[in-house]
Amino acid sequence: MLEVEGLRRHFAGGPLLGKKQTVRACDGVSFRVGRGEALVLAGESGSGKSTVARLVLGLIRADSGRVLFEGADALSGAGSMAALRRRCQMVQQDPYDSINPQMRVFDVVAEPLRLHGTGGYRRRVLEALSEVRLEPAAEIAGKHPHSLSGGQRQRVVLARALAPEPALIIADEPVSMLDVSVRAEILELMDGMRRGRGIAFLYITHDLATARFFGDRIAVLYKGRIVESGPVEGVLSSPAHPYTKALVSAVPRPDPARRASRPPIPILDGGPSPGGCAFRGRCPEEVAECAREPRLEPRPGGRLVACFAR
Repeated sequence: MLEVEGLRRHFAGGPLLGKKQTVRACDGVSFRVGRGEALVLAGESGSGKSTVARLVLGLIRADSGRVLFEGADALSGAGSMAALRRRCQMVQQDPYDSINPQMRVFDVVAEPLRLHGTGGYRRRVLEALSEVRLEPAAEIAGKHPHSLSGGQRQRVVLARALAPEPALIIADEPVSMLDVSVRAEILELMDGMRRGRGIAFLYITHDLATARFFGDRIAVLYKGRIVESGPVEGVLSSPAHPYTKALVSAVPRPDPARRASRPPIPILDGGPSPGGCAFRGRCPEEVAECAREPRLEPRPGGRLVACFAR
């Protein structure tokens, strides 16, 4: 469905210690998403997750790399990107900012259908609202966003993404702004879309609990590079890369007696890495080989890991 190859985007930053800084927001990222599959792109804030999503949709221009959607190069021209956007929709993080407050719910959900010239959109809008459990659909369609709760607004965003009948949905932190009780409902809705309609998901999150619930595979991103990927359960149950270990160890556990000791990794990133591995300046398992940049290498269990430590 979606194949990303060597995607790069660097930004020129301000001076740091008297030198101009280059931010490698996306630094050679490659992955694939199959039909009906959920790939989780995980990492802490600033790791480049949302940049990857914007590059895939052409919202910002890539420095290099390819985005193949259903076999066609989406970055080769405006026509290819328009075809991708008809078949690929995005769910944003904040349901308060991603909806125009002056539009009725009907117009919000109908907007992508109008943009892509899809006829008969009234029926499709009501069907989409019903599918995300906003009932009665006709009554909800006539309301403005200010009269809805945060969970209802995010359902409207899901309905808008669902209305054009996409093959792929990019969900960028779709539940991080919601109450815990509402998160489960939204995740169940998305899981139903995936299993019932065969929609593929690129699910972006820093929350490993929702990643374990929703994903089939996971790719862990650090400083714009994938450091580990593989089946969700295998990676989160037995992480191989020191950064993945740190993320897993930071997940709150209800039983203090079972809480794993956290590796001695600085909480704050100290700026650009000193060369070689991007995680070198914070890694408790650093070895001499880390002065070179590691590549993703196969490991048992269908893993790919970019690390010299064993």
